[in-house]
Amino acid sequence: QVQLVESGGGSVQPGGSLRLSCAASGSIRFNAMAWYRQRPGNQRELVAVMSSDGNTYYPDSVKGRFYISRDNAKNTVNLQINSLKPEDTAVYYCWCRGGPVESWGQGTQVTVSS
Repeated sequence: QVQLVESGGGSVQPGGSLRLSCAASGSIRFNAMAWYRQRPGNQRELVAVMSSDGNTYYPDSVKGRFYISRDNAKNTVNLQINSLKPEDTAVYYCWCRGGPVESWGQGTQVTVSS
């Protein structure tokens, strides 16, 4: 099972940007990769997913502001977040799936506040 470690979270003012990174302990070449977030008092929700062949999906709530990318050579997946809003405050989790096996990272906190 692949281990995932997120980094890049922090505190940022509204309108700012952040780049979250997720490092995998093994190859992600054939894995679907995604980012989820859990806002205070809410369930975990999908914010970006990329299939093994590069297809992406974003929910309408983040489309145009969130961008997922992957580097299979480095076994990393990134989430670029632009035009941050206070409602983007959440713990962001990296996820991957290879066949029937899923893995989650421990999460990284993003706080958007003036």
